[in-house]
Amino acid sequence: MAHDLPGIIDAPLDPRICEDAVRTSADGAVVTFTGVVRDHHDGRSVTALRYEAHPRAADFLAQVCAKYRAADIRIAAQHRIGDLVIGDIAVVVAVATPHRVQAFALCAKVIDEIKAQVPIWKFETYADGVSDWQVGKC
Repeated sequence: MAHDLPGIIDAPLDPRICEDAVRTSADGAVVTFTGVVRDHHDGRSVTALRYEAHPRAADFLAQVCAKYRAADIRIAAQHRIGDLVIGDIAVVVAVATPHRVQAFALCAKVIDEIKAQVPIWKFETYADGVSDWQVGKC
């Protein structure tokens, strides 16, 4: 089920994979967050981006999802690594629950905790040719 999904992926992400992993006939809501690479950061124009992950990042990602799972709550998440371009999907979180209010709230908690707890680092290249690591800002 959802916990069996590979969490760290070096290929394009498809949000439907996480959604399909959590959806059941008992759910009234499936909420999906899809994080997309944007063309700017902190007032600078971004031209390229690379994500790198700690070797155990998938374990940390699985722990975050497991923290919020329950009998009637399913959560799946995947984060992409490698070179991405503007518009690529970088991260997906899908949460299925009996009711929408709970699904929205949990989805927000899970993505915030992924950003804070999972050791994934972002390397950005800007239009002016400068490149910089964005540690803790995946």
